[in-house]
Amino acid sequence: MNWNEVRNFLLNLGEAIADYAHKKICSENFSSLSSVHSISNSDTIYQIDSYAEEVIVRVLEQQAHKFGGIVLIAEGIGEDEITSYPNKKAFEDCQVRIIMDPIDGTRGLMYDKRSAFFLAGVAKNLGSNTSLTDIFTSVMVEIPTSKMIYGDSLSALKDEGLSGYRRNILTQEKQNLELAPSQETHLRGGFAQISRFFSPGRTELAQIEEELIDTLYPDAQDGEILNFEDQYISTGGQLYEMIMGKDRFIADIRPALYNSMKHLRKGHVCHPYDMASLLIVEEAGIIITDIHGQTLNAPMNTQDPINWIAYANKEIHKEVSSVFHCILEKHGLK
Repeated sequence: MNWNEVRNFLLNLGEAIADYAHKKICSENFSSLSSVHSISNSDTIYQIDSYAEEVIVRVLEQQAHKFGGIVLIAEGIGEDEITSYPNKKAFEDCQVRIIMDPIDGTRGLMYDKRSAFFLAGVAKNLGSNTSLTDIFTSVMVEIPTSKMIYGDSLSALKDEGLSGYRRNILTQEKQNLELAPSQETHLRGGFAQISRFFSPGRTELAQIEEELIDTLYPDAQDGEILNFEDQYISTGGQLYEMIMGKDRFIADIRPALYNSMKHLRKGHVCHPYDMASLLIVEEAGIIITDIHGQTLNAPMNTQDPINWIAYANKEIHKEVSSVFHCILEKHGLK
């Protein structure tokens, strides 16, 4: 398989979706874009999501044959959110599997508040056993708000590093990007957060974050701002901020919280399709683990819950990891 060709195909697909969605955002009102189109097994599908599906189905039917057939795993597309192209080719006869989130960050984008991202990762088709660590190439394409004319496209090939460029969506002009996670050695004075953008569990997650910061910096002075937070309602968006050197630490431990605290109703959590860009994060040198501190992995599906913890570099991992895991154990989340 020519993985570079696959990467370019995904970049082109993502940018087609970004351009189409941007036009819709510029021409339709919030109530139209945010109307519920359907309810999938994994999430609510809004009208703006359906526009991305139109592009995906058309392009895959036209081009999937070039890659020996594609099994697509994506929220809201196909029966049980898995289908094949071209023309419903038998799964076992397809050469590759793609896990995709067509618009990651729909809720921010449909109200024109903040960019969303097209996320996709591709692996050889190993059947239902195919997992995130089998991915050979991955892309992340920014879907900008109406007042923006630029969007960033990032991609990676396994063991070959990552690359990115900033694209003018009106002229298609591209400018190379420097991709570098933060080299700061501590969280003090930087952006760091535990994801808690949905109820329930916000109070409990905020308490864990407070405990982490207080434990790390017991010498804090009155009035000192120890760190900032950015509750970006998009897993891809959160990871993008880390890749670009803006955030130093992020943890999404919602599944562990809901499993541990039985008095809480279960809320929305991260799924494998939200992590379709995992390879880009790893190729950037960011340390990302599961809740046990092990290599992050999950089946390529739309259902499994995922806990993840990301550190911008080895120094921050050294500063934070052991303290954070002790706190998680104390709260019964491990």
